[in-house]
Amino acid sequence: MDGLDVGVYVPQLGFTYRDVLHRALRCEEFGIGSVWLYDHLYGPGAEQLPSLEGWTLATALLSRTERLRVGHLVLCNQFRHPVLLAKMATTLDQVSDGRLELGLGSGSIEDEHLRAGLAWGGFPERSRRLAETLEILTQAFADGVIDFAGDHYEVRRVPVVPGPVQRPRPPIVVGGVGEKFTLPLVARYADVWNVPTYALGEIERKLDVLRSLCADIGRDPGTLRLSVEAVAAVAPDDASLPEVRALAEKRFGAPGFGLREGGLVGTAPAVAQRLRELRELGFDQVVLFTHDRASDRTLELLADRVLRET
Repeated sequence: MDGLDVGVYVPQLGFTYRDVLHRALRCEEFGIGSVWLYDHLYGPGAEQLPSLEGWTLATALLSRTERLRVGHLVLCNQFRHPVLLAKMATTLDQVSDGRLELGLGSGSIEDEHLRAGLAWGGFPERSRRLAETLEILTQAFADGVIDFAGDHYEVRRVPVVPGPVQRPRPPIVVGGVGEKFTLPLVARYADVWNVPTYALGEIERKLDVLRSLCADIGRDPGTLRLSVEAVAAVAPDDASLPEVRALAEKRFGAPGFGLREGGLVGTAPAVAQRLRELRELGFDQVVLFTHDRASDRTLELLADRVLRET
């Protein structure tokens, strides 16, 4: 199974910078392709715990690594004006020599917006803002200048120089499966479609919808990279599987994590087989929530006994 890219999601809740850096360095050492962070003002549901700012943290990790790719699942569109985001993205792509993954979404936590005095609005409105941001980023990366007039943003010939290292641009990742608002944006603007954990049970149907939307606008769906995020609980042997499964259930047992639907609970051969099944569906990137928050033991197990079998 050629070309499977496995990344690790390391939400920074409760971690120090050194905790996250250690995991990033181990991923690079073990040949795991990417690390992914979240983008929130404070930890969702756990605001008393430390939570490092997502863009600053990504910048630090990229400055301390050489091959690892770093991104967010996903950046909140409301936190940064799109012109500033375009400049931040091109700068970080320069700093990292082309290792930025640009994940972007419409925002998911109303409370942090209201408490911080940031614009919120219903999902249709947030989706329209996101569409304008995606258009602005497309201009910035392609033309080196932004000239745009929309309902939410108006930009008059703002230069974005230097441009990104990656050509034609840093991959724009859009996550979500909403058929009315999100998937049309994926079809029109994204380089990568990321399927969140909560949608793992309907992945094939959503893929059919996305392919139909691509056909409607004349886009070859083969130009869109398919990515999926899922919880992985990999046991080194059958004897340790009950303990591994129990910890995964404790941390990720809520329905939104898709623990059962993802099918990535088991020994290394079983998990490798499930990854092969996802690859056969057309997904060539998998971003994993590990059951033990990316311990050295699990990262090494992934690299030595799962990835080698895929």
